[in-house]
Amino acid sequence: MKKYAITIFSSVLIGFFADAQSNIGFGVKGGLNLTFFNVAEADFGSFTEVETSYYGGLFADFGLDEDFSIQTELLYIGLNDFKFINTPIYIKYEVVDNLYLLVGPSLNYFFDFYSNKFKVRADLSTLYNITSFFDIHLKYTLGFEEFAPNGLFLGVGYKF
Repeated sequence: MKKYAITIFSSVLIGFFADAQSNIGFGVKGGLNLTFFNVAEADFGSFTEVETSYYGGLFADFGLDEDFSIQTELLYIGLNDFKFINTPIYIKYEVVDNLYLLVGPSLNYFFDFYSNKFKVRADLSTLYNITSFFDIHLKYTLGFEEFAPNGLFLGVGYKF
């Protein structure tokens, strides 16, 4: 049921902005993902384990005005035994020429969990356009639940 809700929500959001805007950009992105797990270490407190993985996917950028846009992404993340889909929905603001700040919720669907496969996280990202087609980006994802790990993403994007 949740999978269908995510699909419908994403389709409606994309359809709404595609109909309302003519300033739409599409592209691909991918890169390195560092995921931080908090693990209890006996009675000595918590220890953070870091796992390195990859991500890749598609994005759509819907221009609202000169400085603001809405950017949605559909990313596949492979993290050792865990594979999941990450769908952030960002409000994107141009801070200075070619440097952007992106903030928004991140909807996640974990394929390998037996229960509670759907998780919501928060994303904070920055993006720099090297050219009008090529960018580099860095984002931090904050998990709200016990097993919704935090992640640091570093990657590149190419706009069609």
